[in-house]
Amino acid sequence: MKNYLFNLGRNAKKASQYKVSSNKKNKVLKDYIHLILNNQAQIISENQKDLKKAKINKSKENLIKRLMLDKKKIFQITNTIKTIIRLKDPVNLTLKKWKRPSGLKIEKKTIPIGVISVIYESRPNVTSDVAALCFKSGNSVILKGGSESYFSNKILTNLFKKALKKNKVNINYVQFIESKDRGAVNFLLTKMVDYIDVIIPRGGKGLVKKVKYLSKIPVIGHLEGICHTYIDKRADLSMSKKIILNAKLRNTAICGATETILIHQKILDKFCDPILFNLEKKGCQIIGDKQICKFYKGKIKIAKESDWSKEYLSPIVSVKAVKDINEAIMHINKYGTMHTDAIITKNIKSAKRFLKEVKSSIAMHNTSTQFADGGEFGFGGEIGISTNTLPPRGPVGLDQLVSYKYQVSSNGKIRK
Repeated sequence: MKNYLFNLGRNAKKASQYKVSSNKKNKVLKDYIHLILNNQAQIISENQKDLKKAKINKSKENLIKRLMLDKKKIFQITNTIKTIIRLKDPVNLTLKKWKRPSGLKIEKKTIPIGVISVIYESRPNVTSDVAALCFKSGNSVILKGGSESYFSNKILTNLFKKALKKNKVNINYVQFIESKDRGAVNFLLTKMVDYIDVIIPRGGKGLVKKVKYLSKIPVIGHLEGICHTYIDKRADLSMSKKIILNAKLRNTAICGATETILIHQKILDKFCDPILFNLEKKGCQIIGDKQICKFYKGKIKIAKESDWSKEYLSPIVSVKAVKDINEAIMHINKYGTMHTDAIITKNIKSAKRFLKEVKSSIAMHNTSTQFADGGEFGFGGEIGISTNTLPPRGPVGLDQLVSYKYQVSSNGKIRK
């Protein structure tokens, strides 16, 4: 395994130094789409092997759902790649240029990061999304998918290699770790510093926690998505009902789902019942503080301190009354995970203050937190969401997969 992984690293490093024009990048991606569409039957057949194994292992229904590939999902995969093709190549762009009194001419230009390794679980579409995003941004990628989607990931990677080969581009721009050895991830994180520039984990809390704890390579990602929606005293009730229902229950399993609702104490009598009944009748369990319990007439469980730090990823929500926007912001900055937090209000001054003062990588006004997604941001898909304080932050798409350098020129100037 050691020699196998080192070889992958050397191949990836070499491939990343091979520069590809924008036209050729797009040609590779177009050929990849054709190969996917022309091999649908084979992709579905390989996916069936993964599904069969998942059923034998009695995997949870939601994992099987994420794992499954059918014609509809394959169509979605190719649509994502089409979007990436339409996006501007993010490499070699001039971000800024200026002249100095010394006679220096300075340009800040975008460059690829180098070699990216993505460790992920379940979803085979991550293979095609990540391969396309990394390749278009000039980065080579080493993919480590979960064993549950081994056959699906392998065929999608092999089809990308075919598209690269057809266009005479180094096929090691995209590589897939075929080893099922459990020690492969640990080796990748601790021994591949000379070959990999960035690690990106995509998956459950256990995976991300392990990667962040073990990795000697810089990590882009987030551990938890404890997202909040604050309903201000100047909020519209109808809008609040609609947003909260979507933010919590549209898909409870995603990191952008609202986990805690904060309600201004002056509107509890008018807002509590309509908003929370709307959730309860759709099967959502309500956990509230003492003030919420006084106002809400439905079924409710009293909140504990630990509830404010929980990412439920299920139809459960914590609800807290706050005395003003100050307390709302303080609560979010204390218990939140800098993922996505929203305010519902008609007061523009309050909205601007909230957007500025919450520490979140994504701050929203009158918007469902479920929009925390690179595809929804127009990024042509995402590799993940980053809650790191250092950039990139928020959805990590094509434009976030580049670094930059300074190019300096003069007519022979020397420093005095």
